[in-house]
Amino acid sequence: MRSSRTERKTQETAVSAGLELDGTGDFETDTGVPFFDHMLSQFAKQGLFDLKLKAKGDLKVDAHHTVEDVGIVLGEAFRQALGDKLGVERYGFSNCPMDESLASVTVDISGRSCCVFSASFARQEIGGMPTENVRDFFEAFTRSCPCAVNIQIICGENDHHKIEAVFKAFGRAMRDACAINPRVEGKIQSTKGIL
Repeated sequence: MRSSRTERKTQETAVSAGLELDGTGDFETDTGVPFFDHMLSQFAKQGLFDLKLKAKGDLKVDAHHTVEDVGIVLGEAFRQALGDKLGVERYGFSNCPMDESLASVTVDISGRSCCVFSASFARQEIGGMPTENVRDFFEAFTRSCPCAVNIQIICGENDHHKIEAVFKAFGRAMRDACAINPRVEGKIQSTKGIL
């Protein structure tokens, strides 16, 4: 079973996550930020990851600490669940539409952190989540996992749709990147011999 349980406690947040990579997309998320919960549920459902995540943060200050620390904990959960990465596909990509919006996400579970985020939003906040925190989440995830993630919003008008397309595409790209390829069973997909 490729699974993990992780938690992080600071003076600003307390976050815990249970993750099963080879799941069916069952999810339970409670971050106190409604729109963020909606996005995490889309990520889990499209990635077919079983995810139980709970976060309690200083939302009276801002959602930033909660969103960023969830990114840290979720990235760590993936790092642990992937283990030695033997046989993993390594790369994943997805172009995902959400009505008029289209997002492209490419993932490389390379062992090196890099987040390229090419998107802009007209609204400052959606459902209690500042839109600037979307980038913060992905940057925290890639530092903690570590992996390279390239995110581009190709088109779109509705900010909710654009962000949802990103999280759905991220789920599908991660699903493919984490998948076990039977042709490379017991090996690493790198000429370096390590990821």
